[in-house]
Amino acid sequence: MIVVDTNVLAYLAIPGDNLNLAEATLVKDRDWAAPILWRSELRNVLALYVRTGKMPVRSALSAFTDAEAVIAGRNYDVDTMRVLELSLASGRSAYDCEFVYLAERLDVPLVTSDKKVLAAFPGRAISMGAFLKS
Repeated sequence: MIVVDTNVLAYLAIPGDNLNLAEATLVKDRDWAAPILWRSELRNVLALYVRTGKMPVRSALSAFTDAEAVIAGRNYDVDTMRVLELSLASGRSAYDCEFVYLAERLDVPLVTSDKKVLAAFPGRAISMGAFLKS
């Protein structure tokens, strides 16, 4: 099992430059988990794509459904106190730290492409490329 952040889910759900990396990550480990927050964050990404004309609504709905299938029952609540502690210690947003917290709680890697999260949590966060090489 791995925890993935919303950008990894978006790379998998929305065709683009990182689709191959996201697909390879899914092939290597099919058990993806995320805090419940991923749903709102992905909706926000998809809404931006729809508003800017990069994606029709029907495709956005399909992309969301595909992401739900990948996470399938591995949506988790987080502990507010621990998220705040992680945020205060790292300077990262509480949003970012929800993913870090979950990876910590499940004792699995957090796969992300967020360079600031990778720098702040080198013992827990790992890029898709590094994950594929591990």
